[in-house]
Amino acid sequence: MFYLMLIVFVVGYGFIVFEHVNEINKAATALLIGTLLWAIYAIGGQEILANGASVAWNDFVANNNGNVLEFITHHELFHHLSEISSILFFLVGAMTIVELVDKYQGFKVITDRIDGSNVKRLLWVISLLTFFMSAVLDNLTTTIVLITVLRKIISRPQNRWIFASVVVISANAGGAFSPIGDVTTIMLWIGGQVTSAHIIGALLFPSLVNMVVATTLFSVYIVKVQAVKPQLPASETDEFTTRQEQMFMLVVGTLALVSVPVFKTITHLPPFVGMLLGLSVLWIMTDRYLKRRSTADKRTLTVTAALKAVDIPTVLFFLGVLSAVAALQSAGHLDLLATWLDDTVHNLYATNLLIGVISSVVDNVPLVAASMGMYAIAPAEAAGAAASFAQDGQFWTFLAYCAGTGGSLLIVGSAAGVAAMGLERINFLWYLRRISWIALCGYLAGALAYYLQCQLF
Repeated sequence: MFYLMLIVFVVGYGFIVFEHVNEINKAATALLIGTLLWAIYAIGGQEILANGASVAWNDFVANNNGNVLEFITHHELFHHLSEISSILFFLVGAMTIVELVDKYQGFKVITDRIDGSNVKRLLWVISLLTFFMSAVLDNLTTTIVLITVLRKIISRPQNRWIFASVVVISANAGGAFSPIGDVTTIMLWIGGQVTSAHIIGALLFPSLVNMVVATTLFSVYIVKVQAVKPQLPASETDEFTTRQEQMFMLVVGTLALVSVPVFKTITHLPPFVGMLLGLSVLWIMTDRYLKRRSTADKRTLTVTAALKAVDIPTVLFFLGVLSAVAALQSAGHLDLLATWLDDTVHNLYATNLLIGVISSVVDNVPLVAASMGMYAIAPAEAAGAAASFAQDGQFWTFLAYCAGTGGSLLIVGSAAGVAAMGLERINFLWYLRRISWIALCGYLAGALAYYLQCQLF
């Protein structure tokens, strides 16, 4: 049963990769994988947990009576469901706010000022905007916002794929150096492995190198193939909201998104609570405002209309993938992987680089969680190799970079990539053939920059 879970995950992952061949929506496949893995886990739990690979099971036995079914159905399932739900509620809230701003044509304020005639300039503007926005917001929200903006500038879907790929790489790079820019950095920050000032100072330069190298390669690549000719669709030039309304909704929507990390810092509540708070305030404001508008406006400019426009298959895809990975984590597959890395690779740089590569296949959150569970935070006065595991040590800092940016190697390797894949229907193999090597160059360049930075300073 232990190996059957792995086989189901690999086969299902293959169906997701070759979605364009089998013509089965990836959300359906992901949901099937997630539910099947938990079903197999529940049925064969006694056999699966008998090998002692699951750290969670070992901890549970030490503090409880060791009932397998209770552990799987009541402890693990609901524990992981709470984490998955927080991500999904965050995603739905962010997508709804972005859709509402879009319905009020708020993004026209931005798109009207972006010159789409110069492809290279547009590329760098989008890349820099994404990089710094993801540090202030987070890589997932930034990706949703920027792809919405790209839809107003670039008409051909496959041309948008190239720019969406730039957004994914830049968003992951920008999120890596910020304590609130990515789920993994949030985990390490809250867990005490790193401090906010240190992570910004230590990873800003490597993350910037990652983004600059990747964007430079994109610039050469785009000029070479001459594949992108941005243009504003004629249908998007019609304005049915005033300039003041557009600006107001853009500002209020942005404030709702920006306030999320501030809310989290003040209350220490999960980010989705702040996102839902911002959505509720926008909902009340728009409902009160629409009392003065026509009946037609009330149908198209409401939060209810924005909710109907949210891409639910993307949300369900997230649910399926995260559920599948959670089952593997609970059963001990990821714990075995982390142990193998610890036993086989004895260099902290090589270990973290491998974790980053693996995170492009398996979600980086459980990998970081497994690493946090394997290594204790060393005392501040620790010397030698142990010093790397102290707070703000090189192991934790480099883990934040690798886990945050390694997911860019595959389109399904990060929350930003999955969101882009769902919103733009990006083909997995297309990204693998044309974009993965660019992401890899940026990833390695940033890693080298971090290594040299540590050696020099």
